[in-house]
Amino acid sequence: MTFRPGAVGDEQEPDGDARLRGLILPAELLMILLVGYSVRLLAELAVRAGYDVFALDYFGDADLRALCPGLSLRRDFAGQPYDPRVLVRLATTLNHSAVVYGASFENHPALVARLAQGRRLLGNSPATLRKVRDPFRLGHVLRSAGRLFPETLPAGPGHRPDPGRRWLLKPLRSGGGHAVRVWSGGTVPAGMILQEYRPGMVGSAVFVADGRRAVLLGVTEQLVGRRAFGARDFRYCGNLVPPRLAPAELTALIDEAQAVAKVLTEAFGLRGLNGVDFVWSEGRLWTIEVNPRPPASLEPLEMVYGYQTFDFHVRAFAGDLPTFDLWQAERRVPAAGKAVLYATEDVTVGDTSSWLRWETRDVPHPGERISQGRPICTLRAVGPSPAACLHRLRRRARWIRSRVSGK
Repeated sequence: MTFRPGAVGDEQEPDGDARLRGLILPAELLMILLVGYSVRLLAELAVRAGYDVFALDYFGDADLRALCPGLSLRRDFAGQPYDPRVLVRLATTLNHSAVVYGASFENHPALVARLAQGRRLLGNSPATLRKVRDPFRLGHVLRSAGRLFPETLPAGPGHRPDPGRRWLLKPLRSGGGHAVRVWSGGTVPAGMILQEYRPGMVGSAVFVADGRRAVLLGVTEQLVGRRAFGARDFRYCGNLVPPRLAPAELTALIDEAQAVAKVLTEAFGLRGLNGVDFVWSEGRLWTIEVNPRPPASLEPLEMVYGYQTFDFHVRAFAGDLPTFDLWQAERRVPAAGKAVLYATEDVTVGDTSSWLRWETRDVPHPGERISQGRPICTLRAVGPSPAACLHRLRRRARWIRSRVSGK
């Protein structure tokens, strides 16, 4: 079933041909290969926009299997552990002529180059990934344009951080806040960086670009390290739309996010959907990193605004950007949120057939075992305010935990 804009939860008849009408693209783009650690979100957005897709990921969750054909390392290859190289090797055996990559591949430009061999790449090029994922180059570009970026230091004895400031130790190939911690001194290991800590609201901005121009699609407040969802420290666990800010602050945030999207697109030639992680601190936007692929925050944004971001993504590679105006956009719901629920111990899930009715996504298969620290599922909620959405997400997290058993 393909979804189209309407009230949240409404199901309507497929209209894939209408979504492509007037767009001059090769016929093979009607079947697109999706590759990533988890591609359920990409698949749902694509199917809702009328595209036929094939999913290749690690999880192969129950709701992904119901959306489209695909293969997963966990379910189809005897529990093969996640390895992006294995996904790429599998991709070379498939004959889809276009590919979209998801989370984790932004850190592997060489693998993206292999994915693109013989296919149309609907994503940022390997050369672009190498540039925009370099925190030192990113910082130089932003500061040169008058934008803010925290001081960032590489590993090695020649760089001494100011002991009077707070620093975070981060993987150079970071993602989702994994392995980020407060630096307590000592040597910075190879493959890690130090970045100055900025207090404030953690958020994300999403934009679509054609290599020269950018259109801001929305800003969200990120949920980070929330114990209600089994997350700690700086680990990403969801988004709220809109951010919980006073109207004047939200106006200022949107203005700065638009300016940052413009700078990044012009400097790096970004294309398609992209995300920017930031900290909103004392009325200014501090960019933390760029996710040069469709970001997780698309989910609540689509729930609020009703647009079809996968269609925006594909059309951007034909030079066609939407005329979306964030200031003038009508909302189909006042607020929305999502939360990733992590296991706080090894658990086994029971019957998950009813979970989708509770706005749950990334649904595990009945009887599946999930290790401590791994995601159980994704929760979604709409409501009259972001605070109300957060309350509903917490309540649903308790409901899910009551239906899984421990060790």
